[in-house]
Parts: sequence; structure tokens; C-alpha cells
Amino acid sequence: MSKVLIVAEHLDGQLNAATAKCVSAAKALNPEAIDVVVLAADPAAVAAQAAQIEGVSKVLAVANPANEHAIAQVLAPQIAQLASGYTHVFGPSTTFGKDLMPCVAALLGVAQVSDLMAVEGPYTFKRPIYAGNAIITVEAPADQALVATVRTASWPQAATGNNAAVEAMGVDAALPTSTRFVNLEAGKSDRPDLQSARRVVSGGRGVGSAENFKIVYDLADKLGAGVGASRAAVDAGYVPNDMQVGQTGKIIAPELYVAIGISGAIQHLTGIKDAGTIVAINKDPDAPIFEIADIGLVGDLFQILPELESLL
Repeated sequence: MSKVLIVAEHLDGQLNAATAKCVSAAKALNPEAIDVVVLAADPAAVAAQAAQIEGVSKVLAVANPANEHAIAQVLAPQIAQLASGYTHVFGPSTTFGKDLMPCVAALLGVAQVSDLMAVEGPYTFKRPIYAGNAIITVEAPADQALVATVRTASWPQAATGNNAAVEAMGVDAALPTSTRFVNLEAGKSDRPDLQSARRVVSGGRGVGSAENFKIVYDLADKLGAGVGASRAAVDAGYVPNDMQVGQTGKIIAPELYVAIGISGAIQHLTGIKDAGTIVAINKDPDAPIFEIADIGLVGDLFQILPELESLL
């Protein structure tokens, strides 16, 4: 029987919703057990949150001052040691997981399955390739641990209401001294987190400038939405790169996605294909974004958005 270890993603004492989505993916394996490991300086609060996720058998809490900040090179040796006895080790396909899980796979001497989006069997999975234009079936060796990142946009968030046991674990792994935390530069916002928001409003090159992005923020605030951007808008310096949506940014699956002044390059469409309803506003009637949009409006965004905002 399969036994799955999931690496919890958390920040400032709060468990990221991506962890519950990894649990949903693990449940599709019908495993014997699903354990979650929380690595932190003080993991108690996050471990208690992880213990509430339905389907979790046990939470392993690893306390170490070195785990205060999520540094892949520090966390990976500890996870690799804990992985003994588990058939699968899952992490979210977020910035955190994409940084960490390849290090874990390398230490275990196995190949990684990336962006797992469907489970066909214990070692058979579906994942996207070619910017999501094709889906391939991957069969991994069954005689070794399987390390995978879970495409969170493809899985629902597991429910809460569980009361799994929390077990304090000590890990005696050699941690590197060549990598250290210097500081974290992150944008502060009262808006919903881009990767977990139910509604997202994104702006593209058509917005024109960083100052003009206020019109996108205003609409997002009316909708209670997170704010994203295309790579073109990020490269032009309109917004910071942590707002980028797409193949080289964040893969998201909100219930509502509003694309403003975004032409719809294939790399951007990759990041929003799992959205529930896609609304596109663009003055170019031939923009590729209209090919996948559920609702399309051709016109000048600087006229349309104020009207839309006043109606809201």
C-alpha cells in the first residue's frame, strides 16, 4: 500500500491552502496513510492547522531554529531523511515547492514528476507539457520513492474538520552552511492572495503604465479580488514580478478571472486554463484571449472599466 508524506507550505504561522490541495491529490492514490510534515522554528500553530485537514493521518512537527525561513537547501536534507518508509513525497507546485522538491528528489537519487494533475494509478499520472497544450501520461518506477509536485490549480482544497495526531520529530541531518537567509522582499497587500483568491483581476501591456494600473486595482477592490498581471506588464515595470500569472509565473484557478488589456500569449493562457469563468476586455477583436474567454468585451478599457466599476 502507498504511504504519502506531504511537505506543508506555510508563512508567518499560517498554512498555505496549497497543502490541502496536495492532500486531495494524495487521497486519489487510496493510500494507507497521508502524513504532513511541518518544518519551522516553532511548528505548533501550523501543525495544528494541518491536523484539521480531512484525510491526514498524522502531522510530523519538526522544530529547528534553522527552519525559521523556508530555504530549500536547509529543508531538503531533513525531508529526505524523513522520507524513509514513505512511497510518495508530495509538495505543491508553487514557488516554494518548485524550489524545494527537486532538491529532495536529488538527495533521494530519484527523478521528480512535476505538475501532477491527475492520478491514474499508484505510479501513473497525468501532467501538462508544451505550455499545457498537451497532457501526457507518466509512469514512474514502482521500486523507489516517488517525489512529485502537485499542480494545485487541478485539485480542490481538502475539507477541514479532522483532528489528526501531531507528533514532534527530531531530525539529525547535516544542514549546509553555504546557504543562508538574508531578507525577504515581498509586497504587502490587503487583497486576497493571488494563488488562493476566488476572483482575480489581471492587467496587461494594454494598461499602459504603472500609474494606469490603479484602474485595475480599483476594479479588483470592488470585486474583492486578487490582482495579477501578464509577463508583458511585469517586464514593462508596471507591477512587481510576484504578480505575474502564466507559465513562468503563477498557475491559478479562480472562479472568476478578468483579463484587462491582455492579448493572451500561450504562456499566459497556461496559467489560467483551469479558471471557472474567464472575462476578457481588449480593444483588439482578434486578440487570442478571446478564443478561450467565456465572456469577451471589445473596447477601450479606460472607458469600460469606470463604467463597470460604477455599476458594481
